[in-house]
Amino acid sequence: MVNKSIFELAQGLQSGEFTSVELTRNFLERIKQYDSTYNSYITVTEEQALLDAENADQRIQSGDKGLLQGIPIAHKDIFCTNGIRTSCGSKMLDQFVAPYDATAVEKLKQSGVVVLGKTNLDEFAMGSSNESSWYGPVKNPWNTDCVPGGSSGGSAAAVAAGLCAAATGTDTGGSIRQPAALCGLTGLKPTYGRVSRWGMIAYASSLDQGGPIAKSAKDAAILLQAMAGFDERDSTSAEHPVPDYMASLDDDLNGVKIGIPKEYFGDGLNDEVATAIDQAVAVYRKLGADVVEISLPNTHLAVPTYYVLAPAEASSNLSRYDGVRYGYRCENPVDLEDLYKRSRGEGFGDEVKRRIMIGTYVLSAGYYDAYYLKAQRIRHLIADDFHNAFEQVDVIAGPVNPTTAFKLGEKTDDPVQMYLGDIYTLPINLAGIPAIAHPAGFDSNGLPIGMQLIGKYWSEPKLLNMTHRFQQETDWHQQLPTVE
Repeated sequence: MVNKSIFELAQGLQSGEFTSVELTRNFLERIKQYDSTYNSYITVTEEQALLDAENADQRIQSGDKGLLQGIPIAHKDIFCTNGIRTSCGSKMLDQFVAPYDATAVEKLKQSGVVVLGKTNLDEFAMGSSNESSWYGPVKNPWNTDCVPGGSSGGSAAAVAAGLCAAATGTDTGGSIRQPAALCGLTGLKPTYGRVSRWGMIAYASSLDQGGPIAKSAKDAAILLQAMAGFDERDSTSAEHPVPDYMASLDDDLNGVKIGIPKEYFGDGLNDEVATAIDQAVAVYRKLGADVVEISLPNTHLAVPTYYVLAPAEASSNLSRYDGVRYGYRCENPVDLEDLYKRSRGEGFGDEVKRRIMIGTYVLSAGYYDAYYLKAQRIRHLIADDFHNAFEQVDVIAGPVNPTTAFKLGEKTDDPVQMYLGDIYTLPINLAGIPAIAHPAGFDSNGLPIGMQLIGKYWSEPKLLNMTHRFQQETDWHQQLPTVE
């Protein structure tokens, strides 16, 4: 049961082959049995999950045909969940119990999902490997010596290991797509403003976007259908119609123009990854797509631009954690200054402190023009690159990561090398456009390789359609790790 897609599980629930309670118990037992190895969950909500499953079974018996009714999923522990600890992977929020549901959580709850728990992540979503969590690193189910990618690594590991049917994630600079790619899954980063950020704890407000991590494009479409839509509580939410994401999944690809950026295939890209992308592009050609080379000339500026802007926004967003209102508070402060310093110093981990310090520096009076304003100008140039490219092509294709999953601890002492691994994903967030990662093969060590499709604003239907057609021709997405 646990290896079935959401669509297959929905069919089983509707036909009476099994109940949501049986399905939920199955997942909960697997979490108990295997998650001590993967560390993908921070909180498991067994009692509530079984209660929700009973209610879902009653609704199914009453004729509810919703595809998500009774489906057990997990939420990245950055989404507020009413009455459940919402930690952001940080000591700072270890004891924080959210008093409300994030909009994305609320929408999925209305669709009938069963929430198994909250998944592990890089602290405050700051990381590319899921090693910075206060609750310890997450391990990749394909090889437990390797990282699952970050920051949504707990969500990806849980789905890959069959510890939930699907999961939510957030993507600030690649944090849905990278773990999806490294764990052999499909992950969609929607257009900025497509999924409400209300109740999603902020890292970098102009970049953060929630989305689904699932086994296939069809599953991702089902989840996005429930998550998407305007939210008046979120000032960055867009009033843009939500299409039926399932309706166009089977459309043919004849005449679709795919652009291949020459900048994505230079130094730093692993040969096996490059070969897998070439072979995946050949599948798209077979399906009727035309392929042309394009240029995104400012790609090399994405990493320095992002690592000025994102830390600047993080510095501002994380200033609220001061030991006064909520979150971690140091013991026996001698005065207000001591309270601030020790609460933040003890509550935040090294990577969060590093980014706060960078952000505070670039926003300071003497350096604001030299760094922050210049980065904002470059951000516009990167967005213009995509705008110009989309005048020639419908979709852009390339790798998600320069390599497959690297070893745990391999890059923790070299933050710059860790940051450079984001080169293919950061530009998409800076431009605010959608992108999807899907499995495209394996390397010689048996580790998954992911491919990325990048689209115009609001082109999620086309990205899901192309990925779905690719997955009808290949079986990379159906291959599963050995869970033990």
